[in-house]
Amino acid sequence: MLAAMAAQRPDQLRRRHDLARVVLAYASALVVALAVGWALRARHPILVAAVADLVATLVVFGFSVGYDNSSLYDPYWSVAPLPIALYWTATAGGPGLRQILVLALIALWGARLTGNWVARWRGIGDEDFRYQEIRRRTGRLYWPASLVSIHLMPTIWVFLGLLPLFPALARPSPITLPYVVALVVTAAAIAIEATADRQLRVFLRTRRDPEATLDKGLWAYCRHPNYLGEVSFWWGLYLFGVAAASAWAWSAVGPLCITLLFVFVSVPWMDRRLLLRHPAWAQTLKSLPALLPWPRREKTKVRSS
Repeated sequence: MLAAMAAQRPDQLRRRHDLARVVLAYASALVVALAVGWALRARHPILVAAVADLVATLVVFGFSVGYDNSSLYDPYWSVAPLPIALYWTATAGGPGLRQILVLALIALWGARLTGNWVARWRGIGDEDFRYQEIRRRTGRLYWPASLVSIHLMPTIWVFLGLLPLFPALARPSPITLPYVVALVVTAAAIAIEATADRQLRVFLRTRRDPEATLDKGLWAYCRHPNYLGEVSFWWGLYLFGVAAASAWAWSAVGPLCITLLFVFVSVPWMDRRLLLRHPAWAQTLKSLPALLPWPRREKTKVRSS
């Protein structure tokens, strides 16, 4: 037992060292983003946030290239929204109760999602399977492809998803029934995603058959309840914007883009991977919808007369 513990220590130290590299990358990105924001402080807050967001993405991209691992960008999805939301709140002169509740939800969502990534990530040598596939497809053009598809596009999607928050955070408005609806939808989305992730962790830790797939709890009603929670979260943020200013209904482009990303990219990609690793997933594809919850459709047996 002592020998096993001793063998684990180098791996643990290496992983902590790698996580420190990630922290350095994001701290550098934040410092540069703040400097850009200060230089553009006279401009509109949306423009300032957009430029700072893109520059911060480029900083993280530089670290991704330096460590030859695009997964360094993965936490950006859940880390970037809170600083942007805090900045927009500051432009209103300080947070009221309405803004505090929205910020708390974003912080809760971001902390949980980032912590989930940290728990799964095994270090600099661990790159997402999707990025590895892009490497194989693009060859020498991998890093230009990574810049566009893995770094810049998700940053743009997330920023578009955050746009509805601007009227909700930067404009004074009372807590109305539509605001309460947005609060409930967003909180429920966070709970769905967290519950689905927890059920998956328990399943992976306790399953005896490596080819088995999870079909209990939330996973009995759709193939990807964690994705359902994520998509619903962004629609919840949209409801906050509409509750604050109905003229911002056009900002539905943000959550719509994120929904399309999951429906046409994330879900098919994950289904293909599960089908390769777990042949029984073919039946799950037939019996369960991808995102919208619905009881499992059991195969009907035809009786011969």
